[in-house]
Amino acid sequence: MDERAAVDLNLANWDERAVAHSAPGTGYQLEQYTADPAKVSDVVAFDAPRLGDLTGVRGVHLQCHLGTDTLSLARLGARMTGVDFSPSVLEQARSLASRAGTGVDYHQADVSDGAAVLAAVGAGRYDLVYTGIGALCWLPRIADWAQLVADLLAPGGRLLVRDGHPALLALDHDRTDGELVLAFPWFERPEPTVFDEPGTYVETDHVFTHTRSAEWNHGLGELVTAVLTAGLQVTGLEEHRSIPWQAVGHMVEVPGGEWALPGDAADRIPLSFTLQARKPA
Repeated sequence: MDERAAVDLNLANWDERAVAHSAPGTGYQLEQYTADPAKVSDVVAFDAPRLGDLTGVRGVHLQCHLGTDTLSLARLGARMTGVDFSPSVLEQARSLASRAGTGVDYHQADVSDGAAVLAAVGAGRYDLVYTGIGALCWLPRIADWAQLVADLLAPGGRLLVRDGHPALLALDHDRTDGELVLAFPWFERPEPTVFDEPGTYVETDHVFTHTRSAEWNHGLGELVTAVLTAGLQVTGLEEHRSIPWQAVGHMVEVPGGEWALPGDAADRIPLSFTLQARKPA
């Protein structure tokens, strides 16, 4: 499968899932954000100590999906822009922001045209580029993403990305015997890994037509190298023992909406990472 076909496959997949993901009672719990003006997502709550004071910070959230994290960053004081490649997803994100009474500026774009799209609407450059959990696996080339981040940042601006660790993404997630076995590529490859899954990661009765998706893993070294090559300075790199979804069947839920491997297994493999970087002033 070539890159364009893979991206189109993913776009159809995400467009169809937009309504199912935003339905009442799903894992995103959108109704909580409209009922409670202080509500922030578990993902942003995890990142908040690393983000620091966001008052007046001009931020852009890449691959924002339904905008729960984008909205949460705005509630912490940032002036937020959200970007996603799915028009159906952005329709739901705009609706959520409107119902919640929070101003967020949303635009449709992907890695290939994100900087141009934002420049065309006079968005300029940002103090913060934020990429949330579960995003990087949809990108064919991590170097293109890093260059986009560099193009969007103002001098002195910073990047924060937390995502699934490449070690986790390489695991066989269907095993039920508790063994951690590598089954998929750890490193970036031109060809994606194609999955065919009838459902989605939230509970829904919807029967999906678009069930196939294409993913790329990116080694941690590849990610750091891409960020450095784009001219950014790495200021922090952490590996975490938890992640915000049950990626492997025998994981256990821990506080903060996170999941971890049980007992001594928690020290065997990192599940997520946080990378921070800054653009030289």
